[in-house]
Amino acid sequence: MNIKGKRVLITGGSSGIGFALAAALGHKGARLVITARRADAMAAAVANLRNMGVECSSVVADVSTEAGREATVAGAIEALGGIDVLVNNAGGVRAGKLELTTEAEIRAMIEVDLVAPILLTRLALPHLRANPPGLIVNVTSGIALIGMPFYTTYAAAKAGLARFGEALRRELTGDGIHVLTVYPSATDTPMMRTSHAGPELGFTRESAHDVADAIAAGIDDDAWEIIRGGEARSQMIALNRDNPAALDARFAGIKEALAEAVRDHTAL
Repeated sequence: MNIKGKRVLITGGSSGIGFALAAALGHKGARLVITARRADAMAAAVANLRNMGVECSSVVADVSTEAGREATVAGAIEALGGIDVLVNNAGGVRAGKLELTTEAEIRAMIEVDLVAPILLTRLALPHLRANPPGLIVNVTSGIALIGMPFYTTYAAAKAGLARFGEALRRELTGDGIHVLTVYPSATDTPMMRTSHAGPELGFTRESAHDVADAIAAGIDDDAWEIIRGGEARSQMIALNRDNPAALDARFAGIKEALAEAVRDHTAL
């Protein structure tokens, strides 16, 4: 897809991958609306984007609520006159042992990481159909491909979002709407600030800018998926498929250190 002139709605656009993607697509000529829950963060993000030469509008809304989703789509239609590209990027995480994770935290992850993008996509589909070609970009996680201990609910929600995107892509074949699924590796974003897991535990972080550039390139190329993490991630994916017991053993060796490193990792 040639993104120039396309009307793009990005959730979770005030920071991290969403903000970086807004900058990348804006510099390619996209027309933008970004959304997030906090008004102060949104105002700062819009100001920063405009200082970078990117024009955009914003909607302050919580996409994990029905009212927030309706406000998000309505705000995008009002600002842009339609939606050509929907980027489901907003997400939340709470790591740690499952039995120490509260029901409220579990439900919050499922709502924002899985239910919200499904329902927001359903709400946006009539607008995406109105002026084909349309595009849906679902930002999942590398953990959707390789289940990490202490990220059980997050892995379930992100894997669900990945399969949702795959099924929807096939459902929309011939309808002029494409679906791109993105699997970032550990990324240096505010969402990762409370995680102390480093490269020794398999969490080598890349910049949000690099992830955003990869997504922008994938949009240009009509890609079906983008998997970050390089050759090391590719090898782990292959090992998880061909010899999962070996990967189990590898995780067993770092289990105690990983539990300590991520026990405070939360961004909900």
